Amino acid sequence: QTVLQGIILLPLRAICLALLLLLGWLFASIATFRHPRRGSVPLAGWRRRMIQTTLSCLTHTVFFVMGFQVTVKGKAASLLEAPIFVAAPHSSFFDAIICALTGMPSIVSRAENLSTPVFGKILSSLQPVAVFRQDPDSRKNTVAEITKRALSRGQWPQVI
Repeated sequence: QTVLQGIILLPLRAICLALLLLLGWLFASIATFRHPRRGSVPLAGWRRRMIQTTLSCLTHTVFFVMGFQVTVKGKAASLLEAPIFVAAPHSSFFDAIICALTGMPSIVSRAENLSTPVFGKILSSLQPVAVFRQDPDSRKNTVAEITKRALSRGQWPQVI
């Protein structure tokens, strides 16, 4: 009976995940349509609210479809209290749970990830701090960008 459930659930979960991913791409495309690229200007107003609410909800739904249920204890610090979140060791897809629970903050990511089909558009909508690993000044530039965003007094979203 367990094998039969797996045979039925696996395709259903895969279809649901694909649909949720495409919905995420659609909302990310709408929110970033005709907005300056490369994180030069922070998303504001309806664009930022759309990203925060829809992508957070879709991420929760993705993890639910995969069989994960997350319980939050306590309250996340506000943007003004903690402009930077640190998540460690940030080495798996579970980092997306943290992003969803903290209101879809900006993340630090390899620049190559922004050109990935579908995921790249969703990632771009979070306005990540892009790390160019070929650049010898990459570490210094990344620290400077994170500092600029942390000191922006709420103009930029939290950075994780």
